[in-house]
Amino acid sequence: MVKLSLLILAGLTVLFAIGLRWREERITATQPAPLLRGGWVAAQKRKLNRWLTAATLATVVTMLVLGGLHWLRVLQG
Repeated sequence: MVKLSLLILAGLTVLFAIGLRWREERITATQPAPLLRGGWVAAQKRKLNRWLTAATLATVVTMLVLGGLHWLRVLQG
């Protein structure tokens, strides 16, 4: 069960990161791009922030789904 949850967590993290990047690109395509300062370091911070947000969302979803399945099993038997 632990391996399954880690695989789900990793997969959801990648999917959420792709979705967040797509969302950022869509927002900048429809609105004028704000001035982004800082160069390379700022870009890496934005990328790290995106991945941390994706990992947090994936963790919450994994906990809710697998925790819900656990409690369904507990309540059944």
